[in-house]
Amino acid sequence: MPRSNWAGTCAANLAADEALLRRGVRARRVAVLADRALSVGVGVAPSAPYLVRAQAAGLPVVRRSTGGTGVIHGAGDLAWSIVLPRDDPTVGRDFVRAYGRLGRGVVRFLGEHGLSAEWAPPPGIAPDYCLLSGRGQVLALGDRILGGAAQHLSRTALLHHGIVPLDVDRESIARVFGLTATGAGERLTSLRGLGITDEPEALAEQLDRAIAREA
Repeated sequence: MPRSNWAGTCAANLAADEALLRRGVRARRVAVLADRALSVGVGVAPSAPYLVRAQAAGLPVVRRSTGGTGVIHGAGDLAWSIVLPRDDPTVGRDFVRAYGRLGRGVVRFLGEHGLSAEWAPPPGIAPDYCLLSGRGQVLALGDRILGGAAQHLSRTALLHHGIVPLDVDRESIARVFGLTATGAGERLTSLRGLGITDEPEALAEQLDRAIAREA
């Protein structure tokens, strides 16, 4: 599977994923994000309260072609992507439930750091925040949630991409998504929160190698 690693803004990262999806051939990417932004799924209404609050706070908003609700990204976060032709056997008919199969490389990456992770159902405690909602699956370490993934199936290929945060900006998440009263944001963790101290660029290389080994 050809690699296309990269660093740049959240908006440029999504554009690069879409370019790979249009090509429709097997590919993988790991990007180090360079800025803060709120990314929202393709079906999120422009009037969604958290989207309005983010814009009022001056937080850039980028829209994914994949599903889900909202996620706040920060500089240093790792964004990973896999593109597969529709007829690739790895896609399968159950691709909408295949987070474990398509995200094996991320689990391997964490295992190489001595951490046991799995793709599991999200807790369903904050429907507007993608990693805490009740949709899809999340990357979990016990009761802590590290990352998530989303998909876009075109006529020719599947884009499956996800995020592994370097840090968690709980203050911004609570403010934009109204989680202060619930304490839901305490379930979220990050690479730094898990004791991983490598620089983001080195982590991106490690994640890329782990994904390649599982491809």
